[in-house]
Amino acid sequence: MPSFDVVSEVDAQELKNAVDQSQREIATRFDFKNTDSSIEQKDFVLTLRTVSEDRLTALRVVLEERLVKRGLSLKGLDYGKVEEATHNSVRQVLTVKVGITSDKAREINRLIKEKGPKGVSSQTQGEQVRVTGKKRDDLQAVMSLLKGEDLGVPLQFNNFRD
Repeated sequence: MPSFDVVSEVDAQELKNAVDQSQREIATRFDFKNTDSSIEQKDFVLTLRTVSEDRLTALRVVLEERLVKRGLSLKGLDYGKVEEATHNSVRQVLTVKVGITSDKAREINRLIKEKGPKGVSSQTQGEQVRVTGKKRDDLQAVMSLLKGEDLGVPLQFNNFRD
């Protein structure tokens, strides 16, 4: 039976490249001069630091532009609240969500059951959802259905078997 997996993955190397490019741009831009702005990365957690909230917004825009250029979705970003830091600066923690949570998996399964073609079934397997069906066209219809819905996480489809 044809099947595919629905996953939510982020390429760690592309994320690192986007952060590095953002750092380089921040170092050369005039509006970030003497603001001590930085982006620190630890795995999938980014910490943005700068002198004021308006500079933090500009820093976020620079990072988001680089992420989009590198092909990473902004749906998987989870912004923390803006905190006061030492030396009259502000910081914000940004978490990149990886994997499909059990709540999102239930939502995807329910969506496929309600709106998907007949004969298509889905089941949760860890942080991914396996979708099986009798015909390849039905599976492609499920893919377009999931792409059209705004589930709040970036979805990729892999392991397509015929």
